[in-house]
Amino acid sequence: MNLQSVLVTLAILAATPALAAPCSDTGGQFEAWKPVMADEARAAGVGERGIAALMTTGYSKATISADRNQKSFKYSLDKFLQVRGADAIVSQGRSRLKKNRGFYDALEAQYGVPPGVLLAIHGMETGFGGFMGDTNVVSAIATLTYDCRRTDYFRPHLIGALMLVDRGSISSKTVGAKHGELGHTQFLPGNALKYGVDGNGDGAVDLTNLTDAMASTANYLRQKGWQPGVGYQEGEPNFAVIKEWNAAKVYQQAIALMGARIDG
Repeated sequence: MNLQSVLVTLAILAATPALAAPCSDTGGQFEAWKPVMADEARAAGVGERGIAALMTTGYSKATISADRNQKSFKYSLDKFLQVRGADAIVSQGRSRLKKNRGFYDALEAQYGVPPGVLLAIHGMETGFGGFMGDTNVVSAIATLTYDCRRTDYFRPHLIGALMLVDRGSISSKTVGAKHGELGHTQFLPGNALKYGVDGNGDGAVDLTNLTDAMASTANYLRQKGWQPGVGYQEGEPNFAVIKEWNAAKVYQQAIALMGARIDG
């Protein structure tokens, strides 16, 4: 082995945790998993506030139950729209747009995303902020990272949540949705860390603040490739960006259809 190969091997070893945190299908080893995951988090740059938050987490049975029972995404589009209250979302979305047209027009001018899309997402995710969750965010994300079903998907979001704790954006007591989503439009923590925007200029990104949440949602879509002035219905270019928001096809279709009705 030549010197260059040795250096590459050493670099890979240095960047790899000595022991990857193991996953499990039950909560029995969760407490033993936490210190191993803490070592991974430290290696990723998480500070002691974030580590302390991880160590206070509990295995969330409510999160596991929700993750195992996502039935609505198996509905037909018509059934999904009915169950999710599409007509009510459209009606309230139009009313909100009429009352705050300047705000949404400013977002579209800055990010290129039409108001209807943002309002459809807001209505779908939390009923326009009516319910933003009742589950401990860090515990939920830690549970999903520990669980074997989608460990690799949720690990970056756990690291993101712990970094948000380090920044003071959230705490070990912050609550959100069952999968650890935050705020008005339910950002997963890793996305909140990467795409969150201080929309109201107060020096902090707070996704429970409507202005920050809407600006962050628009920024997320723009960063994912949203093209200003281009269509977003199925088959049009920006529909591919809506896919980045949620993996379920009926959800994507619902956002596009309701968004168009709200934009009117």
